[in-house]
Amino acid sequence: MQYDTTNSDHGMKFDPFKALITPRPIGWISTLSATGQPNLAPFSFFNALSDKPPFLVASLSNGNDTLTNLSASGECTACVVHRELMNKMNMSSAAVDSSVNEFELAELGTVASMHVKAPRVAGCPASFECKLWQSIPLPVNDATGRGFTTVILEVVSIYIDDQYIKDGRIDTAAIQPVSRLGYMDYSVTDESNMFSLNRPAVADDGKTATLDETPWDGTYK
Repeated sequence: MQYDTTNSDHGMKFDPFKALITPRPIGWISTLSATGQPNLAPFSFFNALSDKPPFLVASLSNGNDTLTNLSASGECTACVVHRELMNKMNMSSAAVDSSVNEFELAELGTVASMHVKAPRVAGCPASFECKLWQSIPLPVNDATGRGFTTVILEVVSIYIDDQYIKDGRIDTAAIQPVSRLGYMDYSVTDESNMFSLNRPAVADDGKTATLDETPWDGTYK
C-alpha cells in the first residue's frame, strides 16, 4: 500500500506512521514552571543530534506544560527510562492539570541537578542536564489543528549511575532502556536482543570494502 499523508487516506484502523518509526528513545523530561512547580513527562519524539558537542532534540505538542516551562526557563533535564521505572514513567504521562506535580503523582523521588534547576528522577540510570538552544515551530495540521514545536537542547552535564559503567563502557544490557513502539506498545533492550556489527573496512584505494563478522574487539576503526 501507499498513501498520501496530506489527507491521511491510509485506510487502516490507526495511523501507521509512529508504528513504522521504531523503536524510539524516550526522553523523560523534567522542567520547572515560573512559580517553581515541578513537571515531568515522557516524550518519544526524542533523540540525539550530535555528540561533539552533545545536543538532543525533542518535539513537543504545542500548549503542553513541558514546552511552556522550557520556553520560559530555557532549561530541563532528560532522564533515561529503564524497566524498573517504566510503570512510573507511564503514570507521569497522564494529562493532568498543570497544578499537579507528576513526581508526586507517580510516587517518584527527585535529585537536584548540578547546572539546571529542574531535578532528575531519583533512581534513573542516566540523565542529561540541558539548556534550550533553539525552538522551531512545525506546521500545524490543518485537519486537527494540532501542532508541534521542535526543541534543540544543548547538553551541559550528564549523570550516569556508576553501577551501569563496566570496563569503561555503558552497560546497556544492564540498564534495560525502555523504548516506544507504535500504538500502546513498548520494548526493552537487554542481552537477548543486543548484537554488535563491525564497521566495513575500506580498502586503501577507497573503492571496495569488506565486513569482519567476528565480535567487536572494543576498538573503533
